[in-house]
Amino acid sequence: MRRVSAYIGIGSNLGDKRSYCLRAIKMMQQLKDTEVMTTSRFYKTEPVDVEDEQDWYLNAVVVLKTALKPRELMAGLLIIERELGRQRKKRWDSRTIDLDILLFGDLVINEKDLKVPHPRLHLRRFVLVPLAELAPDLVHPILNETIADLLDKCPQEGQGVVVLES
Repeated sequence: MRRVSAYIGIGSNLGDKRSYCLRAIKMMQQLKDTEVMTTSRFYKTEPVDVEDEQDWYLNAVVVLKTALKPRELMAGLLIIERELGRQRKKRWDSRTIDLDILLFGDLVINEKDLKVPHPRLHLRRFVLVPLAELAPDLVHPILNETIADLLDKCPQEGQGVVVLES
């Protein structure tokens, strides 16, 4: 059974953010044929692309080794979100937990309801900073640039990212 590295973005800006993130990581460990390999530090990050006033997020990146197919993994992540109280009312709304597949091996998927790599990965410091902590030399399969290079190019304005010491 071939296992692939999947990089998962995790975020929360409602309630006990750290607890939601830690619970989601523990639940990812329980997904079939999946193992949590490592997790970045947690970062306090400024909301991006939001229309209303929102609290800052807690973000991290989790590396999984999984034998699941991308759709199976996404289905599992959506179940975790629901179990942790995520309600999808409108795009970029505040949420208890948000789980996104950022990268799945070197796969490129461009379907209506599943896009890998994440289409805005290279534009968001709240993803790039923790991802660069774990895998700075990882190459984006479409842009053909390392995560470290993408982070260097990513604008800082309106995208505050502050590491949280444990």
